[in-house]
Amino acid sequence: MAGVAASASMGVILTAARASLLHPARPLSSLPFWPGLDRLNLLAVPRFVPVPLETSSAMELREALMQIAEIRRQMAKSDVFRGYRSAPVAVSGALAVAGALVQPFLVADPASNIMPYLTLWFGMALFSVAAVAVEMGVRMYWTDDWAYLEPTRLAVEQFVPPMIAGILLTVVLVRSSPDSIPLLPGLWQILFSLGIFASARLLPRPIFAVAGFYLLTGLLVLISAREGLSLAPWCMGVPFAVGQFSAAAILFWTLERRQ
Repeated sequence: MAGVAASASMGVILTAARASLLHPARPLSSLPFWPGLDRLNLLAVPRFVPVPLETSSAMELREALMQIAEIRRQMAKSDVFRGYRSAPVAVSGALAVAGALVQPFLVADPASNIMPYLTLWFGMALFSVAAVAVEMGVRMYWTDDWAYLEPTRLAVEQFVPPMIAGILLTVVLVRSSPDSIPLLPGLWQILFSLGIFASARLLPRPIFAVAGFYLLTGLLVLISAREGLSLAPWCMGVPFAVGQFSAAAILFWTLERRQ
């Protein structure tokens, strides 16, 4: 009997649904058997209230923190970066002079003995980067000032890619195209200028002149590669010495003189 009653109830429900579909203007409540179905509660559908995964207050807090972080990034981009100091930059210029002075004694013929030449100038570049990095690292360790930490991160992010490109370019030319090795000094200077251009908006405006100087000397050294002069000591020593000493003077005059 229970099965028969259930079948009858389902038949009534299907009949009601069919009537609703065929006559959408006629509500189910107008059907003669609707009161009985309503008392039996056969058409009741449970309602599920979704539980929010994140309350509105938490969402607002997260959005506020994201907006604050974005404001800080924009402020750091518009502020002058004071992480580069004149002393380590001047040290890098002195290392360029030292490299040019010792090259004739260590590498008499770079064209036929390129590995000592690359070792010499990569060593000078490594010492230069270490001098700047140590000074910046010490200042970052002893300060928790956001006004210094965030611009430092931005400056490193903008300057590192050209340097990595220079290393990869050197490896590719040495392994795949040894005849193009005389182009390396000019290419190094051009990539260095691109790194300065990329981070120049965080630095004093006169730094643009230093970036332009490196770009010009890089092009001139590339031209001299045709004559076999690009591997001479002065093609690396003079541009980097003049450029780094000029950058050190600009940093001291614009940022450190009044401190």
